[in-house]
Amino acid sequence: MKQIKSLVFTLIAFLFLTTGTALAEKVTFVKEYNYNASDLDSKVTSRTIALEQVKRLLLEELGTYLISETEVKNFRLTKDQITTYSAGVVSAEVVDEKWDGKTYYLKAKVSADPAEVIKSLQNIVNDKQKSKELEDVRKKASEFSKEIERLKKELEIAKADTKKPAHKADEKKIEQYNEAVKGLSATDWLEKGVNFGKADNHQEALNAFNKAIELNPQYAAAYYSRGLAYYYLGNYQQAINNYTKAIQLNPQYADAYINRGNAYGKSGNYQQAINDYTKAIELNPQDAMAYYNRGTAYADLGNNQKAIKDYTKAIELNPQLADAYNNRGVAYDKLGNHQQAINDYNKAIQIDPQYAMAYNNRGTAYGELGNYQQAIKDFTKAIELNPQYAMAYYNRGLTYGRNLGNYQQAIKDYTKAIQLNPQDAMAYYKRGLAYAKSGDAQKALENLKIAAKLGNRTAQDFLRSEGIETGYYPSQGTAKKGLYCKDDIDACEKIGRDYYKTGEYDKAVEIFSEMIGLRPFTTSYFVHRGNCYLKKGENEKAISDFKYAASKGDKDAQEFLKSKGIK
Repeated sequence: MKQIKSLVFTLIAFLFLTTGTALAEKVTFVKEYNYNASDLDSKVTSRTIALEQVKRLLLEELGTYLISETEVKNFRLTKDQITTYSAGVVSAEVVDEKWDGKTYYLKAKVSADPAEVIKSLQNIVNDKQKSKELEDVRKKASEFSKEIERLKKELEIAKADTKKPAHKADEKKIEQYNEAVKGLSATDWLEKGVNFGKADNHQEALNAFNKAIELNPQYAAAYYSRGLAYYYLGNYQQAINNYTKAIQLNPQYADAYINRGNAYGKSGNYQQAINDYTKAIELNPQDAMAYYNRGTAYADLGNNQKAIKDYTKAIELNPQLADAYNNRGVAYDKLGNHQQAINDYNKAIQIDPQYAMAYNNRGTAYGELGNYQQAIKDFTKAIELNPQYAMAYYNRGLTYGRNLGNYQQAIKDYTKAIQLNPQDAMAYYKRGLAYAKSGDAQKALENLKIAAKLGNRTAQDFLRSEGIETGYYPSQGTAKKGLYCKDDIDACEKIGRDYYKTGEYDKAVEIFSEMIGLRPFTTSYFVHRGNCYLKKGENEKAISDFKYAASKGDKDAQEFLKSKGIK
């Protein structure tokens, strides 16, 4: 049967659903498509092909509108690029569909706010990884569509040749045809998953990627995307497994190496993370994020010189990478080069004036140089930009109390920091000292006891020296392993992880609390402890830890809170 396809333009219109200016209106495009099935097609294959065609037409229509009616032309994108990237911004919604055994009728629509689409397109343009991911998906869909057409024509020609009997070659082509249709369907599920991920619905994204892999088990991009979903869900080992599979299928997959490195980093395996970032750099020496991420891994290992070298290279490749300036500033601070750190924070703030963390870090550097008033101004600005920024309150309290002798103001700031993060042992400890300086011995003791219970070693030692019960027994935690965190905090972290893996959550909490007392600015410790609290069913404490880590910019904590609908 000769294949006939007809496109029915029953409605190519803009349905303005809201009032206001053109860019404030939500626009809707509707397309209908009739796919006349061949002898090769079933209901499933017919629907897959019809859906791909109507989706392509809808995205093209949206692209035409954006070019003619909006400022998207300022991005210097081609219509094909706009169509491709729009697939990662909007989703086609099936309105109606019918199948009579010969023709598959499908009606679908896309609805979007042009202003929001433009904003999302700009983000995609700036995110080379995301834009490449979308380009690869559309390219794959196009390849499958062409393969379907080619095989269909060849089989129809063979069928029309009555002198030529059916051959096994035809059976092979029929099998190839069905596999191509499955591949096309897999790209659709992959796009659905990408859109779910964009909306922070990572569980639904995971389900979509599972379906894509079920249809096409050799789909490297689907494993890569499923790795991202697992990563954002906090399952780093599964993320690593999926990135590894993507790399096996495509050894040149630089982004898979980068993201596997990220997952290794979150698992505390910084050296393996560095190995993956190095491999990504070998595959793509111009990838600024690979250098940036490797620099962060070196910083986590305490190698600030190498971290600075990598951040510098990332900045050379992408001069607008504010995070690289901020993190290089942190590395310079740790090396005692506070003026150079301030220069980097200045640059980060110049690029992103809303960068609360850069203001906080610059305040710390000014404090180290003795410029306490400027430090106060920076901490205040960080709080203004992010009123939930517990660390900025803590740092401002520290400056007021330790450096300026204003203990009442220090107590107010420590109190706010504790409200935002009730598990911050150092804030209790410092507030206790401020109360002591203010002459309130009772409140000082109360705060020191809480700090000791949360793992602050200095508070524990002081209370023991005074013969006061601390409620903390090291013999149950790290001392049982013959190790104190203050002696080797990295080894201590590994022990904490081991306790977590074996379900000894109380001991894990004890260790991570002690680590937080020693390094209260390391957000990953709060995330680790938060996960332990979750396992123990102490959700309030867990949320508190995640909130603190999120306020300092920890991506995992932020994603966890988003998944729970918590701001």
